[in-house]
Amino acid sequence: MATSNLPTSYSRYTLQERPEAYITPTTFKYETLSLEELKSSMKDTDVLVQVDYISLDPAMRGWLRDQRSYIAPVAIGEVMRAGALGTVVAIGSQVDNAKIGDIVTGYYGWSEFVCVPAKGLTILNPPPGATELDFMGVLGMTGLTAYFGLFDVGQLKAGETLVVSGAAGATGSVVCQLGKIVGAKVIAIAGSDDKCKWLEEELGVDKAINYKSPNFVRDFKDSVGYLDVYFDNVGGEILDLCLSRLNKNARIALCGAISEYNQAKPRGIQNYLTLIGQRAKIQGFLVMDYAARFGEGQAKLGEWLAAGKLQRRFHLENGLKDTPQYLNELFNGKNTGKMIVQVSAKPASRL
Repeated sequence: MATSNLPTSYSRYTLQERPEAYITPTTFKYETLSLEELKSSMKDTDVLVQVDYISLDPAMRGWLRDQRSYIAPVAIGEVMRAGALGTVVAIGSQVDNAKIGDIVTGYYGWSEFVCVPAKGLTILNPPPGATELDFMGVLGMTGLTAYFGLFDVGQLKAGETLVVSGAAGATGSVVCQLGKIVGAKVIAIAGSDDKCKWLEEELGVDKAINYKSPNFVRDFKDSVGYLDVYFDNVGGEILDLCLSRLNKNARIALCGAISEYNQAKPRGIQNYLTLIGQRAKIQGFLVMDYAARFGEGQAKLGEWLAAGKLQRRFHLENGLKDTPQYLNELFNGKNTGKMIVQVSAKPASRL
């Protein structure tokens, strides 16, 4: 075990209470603990990881609800769950599958340091043209969600019309590009003129529409006509609008509902009867259902990334202390691209 140049303490956030709507200053508890005690708790088969980056995702809000879901809620007193990248800074005497300096990924949570078993450790080796941060974006859960949601659930084909909501976000921006790669007409929905400009000029969508515009509904109908695939990241009124514009045999992939996550009582859909008339399908999905095929998805996404067919953009915030505020800002649409918090003082990767 080697742990030179490490601090004597570290900080973390645990869940203190469950919010009814938006996260508040009392939702989480900020704790500073002894790093020496954490190191002393290590088993011979453990590694100590310094967390460098934390992923912020809309799904986090659902993890705070004490209700039946695809994963157990974060427990009161538990470190807030989050995907993360980190660096191995110490290893147990019986660890033979990792070394100090390895870059690893896992659900390490909102903590500056974690002690985890070496067995099952995911060590990153970015392919040509990629960086470690791409495993929080296009080569990670974000990109895989876009890939399997669009092609397995949405069954998108060349020449079809694809509509993507939350299009300037982490997953939506990948979906838009995948749509163009396979030859679809792509209509993107975002929340500002700057985001729409980025989607059109840099990502190459056919049309980007600002849903905050007073002419949004008219612009949407004029641009879309009728759609074949809707990749839904927002739910709410936009989902209802898309339900009113379905082609025969249209498919809706329900990825998320960011407009509803902070509502005490989410809004229900109204226009579902069009699913009958148009013989359409609406299906929710979870990327973890495709775990056995992650290698397939990463290989294809990596190929497109290396070929310059996929662009990526990161919204980087700094410091663990303000992470609850950053998570609220995610729901307010502050980010363009993937939102990440840099936790350590490690030099930032090329973004």
